[in-house]
Amino acid sequence: MRKRGAFAGAVLGVVLAAASCSGSGPSGSTASLSFSGSPAPVRPASPDGPAGTPAQGSGAAARPAAAWPTFGRDAARTGDATGVGTAGRLSIAWQAHLDGAVYGQPLLVGNLVIAATENDSVYALDASTGQVEWRAHVGTPVPLSDLPCGDIDPLGITGTPVYDQGNGLVYAVAETTGYRHVLVGVSVASGAVRVERDIPAPDGQPRYDQQRPALALLDGRVYVAFGGLYGDCGPYRGSVVGVPLSGSGQIISYVVPTAREGAIWGTAGPVTGPDGTLYVSVGNGSVSSTEFDGSDSVTALSPALRRTGIFAPVTWRADNEGDLDLGSTQPALAGNGMLLALGKSGVAYLLDPAHLGGVGGQVAQARVCPAYGAASVDGTTVYEPCEGGGMAAISVAGGGIRVLWRGPGSAWGSPVTGGGAVWVTDYSAGTLYELNPATGAVRYSLSLGTDLPHFASMSMSGRRAFLGTDEGVTAVAGA
Repeated sequence: MRKRGAFAGAVLGVVLAAASCSGSGPSGSTASLSFSGSPAPVRPASPDGPAGTPAQGSGAAARPAAAWPTFGRDAARTGDATGVGTAGRLSIAWQAHLDGAVYGQPLLVGNLVIAATENDSVYALDASTGQVEWRAHVGTPVPLSDLPCGDIDPLGITGTPVYDQGNGLVYAVAETTGYRHVLVGVSVASGAVRVERDIPAPDGQPRYDQQRPALALLDGRVYVAFGGLYGDCGPYRGSVVGVPLSGSGQIISYVVPTAREGAIWGTAGPVTGPDGTLYVSVGNGSVSSTEFDGSDSVTALSPALRRTGIFAPVTWRADNEGDLDLGSTQPALAGNGMLLALGKSGVAYLLDPAHLGGVGGQVAQARVCPAYGAASVDGTTVYEPCEGGGMAAISVAGGGIRVLWRGPGSAWGSPVTGGGAVWVTDYSAGTLYELNPATGAVRYSLSLGTDLPHFASMSMSGRRAFLGTDEGVTAVAGA
């Protein structure tokens, strides 16, 4: 994860998380809307029932349906919006200034936009206006000066939360003082914290662990993945943890069997297959290892977090030595059931998820581009966040890998699809592009007027898109 394992200079500022500048505001500051210029009061949490119980008088409204409940909209992380209007000309609808940078993808639940900040706050915003409906401040983030390495300041909630309609809770993981990683479940109806559970570091090194992948839900558990801080300092090892939705009961875990590193840090988080298998990409491992150690891989895990399959390139040892591993994106699950893995080396591997094949077990491979961030999928076309030369549209139909087109040269944010368009950002310039999915040609572009975090990615519903920024959330109309 060394070169771009967490961030890379002052680049990547638009659709998903961010580089070294975090743009966080003062601890506890009240959110405001830039279009009005006046403070927006934070509404106090209204009382509601215990976790999973609707508020009195609110009925089913306490557990609204979600248009975008998790990173990429669905458990497979396709990033493909359904039921949205046809894309057209773009404009900024509103901008909400919160108490810290929003590195994760905003969730869309009922009429709310849910966003988590690096100041350890979870917000609910009115999707039409950006008005703050509630705010839950769940801890004190860790300043960069207290960390052994890294480049987020302060370090609070980085991974995209996840929403469970079954109990009406939004789950997020906050890093807090003392290098604690705390899972919280927040009522979407009121902002009341209903679940709080410390997550012991499976590798025993909480000071060196960072939680930046999106959370996942499966079989009554929240799954939380960990990598290292930018710079790969210290003796950390990548891991995945499963915590019961109630917050109580046994915590299960998987730790990458390498001597050190092996980060699981791709921002999209675990990808869930139709049979409930979790797929994660793993970063570079120990350069001293002479036997394959589970690093530089796509690893398949059961819901009990037992390893059920693994793939690694035959070049895994050289990849580890050169920081050219697969850990920089998530494996993309295509509509034909195949997985596409693409990382820092620029070589794409097509995999059969039922038989990952171990070292050298790919069905096909092709040189495409180095990729960082999160891919999206529409049928058998995978849209990868390529570094340099623009994002890539890749066909995996027929058991092969074929690049269909490359997007604008400077736009290699994490793409999503919807409304008959492909959406991608130039994070260094703060520009959102709407592309023709057949050719990659630019239909419209919009300057967002704000800095965007590394790997930032947008969510979509109706005719609007929502992006996390270094200052809060921006809503775009016309998407």
